[in-house]
Amino acid sequence: MRHTATLTALVLLTASVSAQAQSTIKIGAITSVTGRFAEFGKMQLAGFKVGVAEVNRKGGVLGKKLELVIEDNASDVNKGLAGAERLVNAGVPIVINEYSSSLVKAQAQYLARQKVPNLVVASSGDDITKPGSDYIFRLNQPATEYARVILNIFRDNKFKSMAIIAGTGAFEKSVADAAQTIAKEYGIQVMDDQRYDKGLTDFRPVLNRIKAKNPDGILMVSYAEDSVALMRQAREVGVKPRLFAGGAAGFALPDFVKDAGTAAENVVTATAWIPQLRYPGTQKLNVELKAALGGADPSYHAAQAYAGVLVAAEAVRRAGSADREKVKTALNALTMQTAYGPIVFKDYDGFRNQNPLAMIAQQVQGGAFVPVYPKTVIPKAIKFER
Repeated sequence: MRHTATLTALVLLTASVSAQAQSTIKIGAITSVTGRFAEFGKMQLAGFKVGVAEVNRKGGVLGKKLELVIEDNASDVNKGLAGAERLVNAGVPIVINEYSSSLVKAQAQYLARQKVPNLVVASSGDDITKPGSDYIFRLNQPATEYARVILNIFRDNKFKSMAIIAGTGAFEKSVADAAQTIAKEYGIQVMDDQRYDKGLTDFRPVLNRIKAKNPDGILMVSYAEDSVALMRQAREVGVKPRLFAGGAAGFALPDFVKDAGTAAENVVTATAWIPQLRYPGTQKLNVELKAALGGADPSYHAAQAYAGVLVAAEAVRRAGSADREKVKTALNALTMQTAYGPIVFKDYDGFRNQNPLAMIAQQVQGGAFVPVYPKTVIPKAIKFER
């Protein structure tokens, strides 16, 4: 089923051809409004809403209101490609791309072949911008940084060993593979590396094997439903590393703390953005995102989507038109500060058009996330299991 919507100011409306279309600048977006990744899509829709409202409150783009045309990929590769094709045919000058690496990679490659600038705002698979394309730009951190912030904590606290549990999807694989590389660099022994396919619900055999090896740390890279099951079952079988750590994704969602309950306590997770960051406008953004979510706490995915709208709008403004080539040129030269963080697209370490932004880490303490790493976020002390 096709789901197409537009965001103008604070209202989500069904896309239609109208007289008002002549007075708006349209940009495209693809996200999972429905399907497996809808929880992340909900966060992105909130960020889109707040971003469009801010742009239009400040006068819009090139004297016109900004309008966001949203395609729902229903968490499906083929539907995502169909949505991308509709946006190409609609003539949008730039497309904001979503969360799941497995979906985004296919969508981004198609858009690049069509020479449509593609702004990735939440997907982290290294191979999206490594080697990348002239038409693919990413403002969020690559998977390598998700692994690095956790391994930095392990290294700084003199962990000698660790284990990895990760799904086989594109994002999970990227983080787990990066953890293997960084662990070797830091002299941390990876005692076990368990990869599992989508649909696995009983992690007890995997957890019992890891329990027998007694690693100092366990890094888990999983989506929402798996993160809760992993921690509940880990407590059940009595795995006791010094620290449980999540590679963001499901572990960084507010619902992880709610759904896992006491099993979530002391779990550290990588995350891309928290309200405690000291960027201009961060606290205001948190308040606005929370309002857009009906009072629920936003995850970093909402902040990324918000920043994506601001960056896309600024690229069109600097281009002076909706010409795709001019928008691409504007993105290449763009440097700006947002409440999500600084944005500049660089080529480094094999990445192309990648924003070089470090990750941070938070821990569940007393049933709530608190920042614990690095020192720039004014961290609280990490609580260890043993």
